[in-house]
Amino acid sequence: MSKKLPRIKNQKIIAETRIFAVEELELEFSNGVYRIYERLKAGKYGAVLIIPMLDDNTLLLIKEYAAGVERYELAFPKGLVDPGEIALDAANRELQEEVGYAARELTQMKRITLAPGYLSHKMDVVLARDLYPSKLEGDEPEPIEVVEWKVDELDALLELDEFSEARSIAALHLLQHALRQ
Repeated sequence: MSKKLPRIKNQKIIAETRIFAVEELELEFSNGVYRIYERLKAGKYGAVLIIPMLDDNTLLLIKEYAAGVERYELAFPKGLVDPGEIALDAANRELQEEVGYAARELTQMKRITLAPGYLSHKMDVVLARDLYPSKLEGDEPEPIEVVEWKVDELDALLELDEFSEARSIAALHLLQHALRQ
């Protein structure tokens, strides 16, 4: 059974930092009930997460500082889509900035959300294959460590405390599904 979407009666930014904007939504549901929701508003162009495959049995991860948890995290490379880019172009750019490779083959796997009740953020998961060395200057404050990981050791990756980011774990499951096909 499909429900009718609530009508947005009013929406406004109620707080803003240089990274986040909090948006207030006044909603009217199909049964006449009004509610005010708040959400973190994402950037206009979206984001990408890249699964770089160096070869059929080796993927590439990055280790970089994660301020939210105050430690270095192992994850897939990711970044924002810039104005005028499509997701696949952004994925190839971010791959070159963070990992030092470009891809001849890019496949959009799935658009995912994170806490969609509170965040408007959407991210395209992109599989990158047929890699070749190519480096672009990124905006990271320090060099990013690139870590090779064997596909037949993915269970061990899931066991690592430093591999805890939900989007990377979701991407890993998408990869495992794709590899079974």
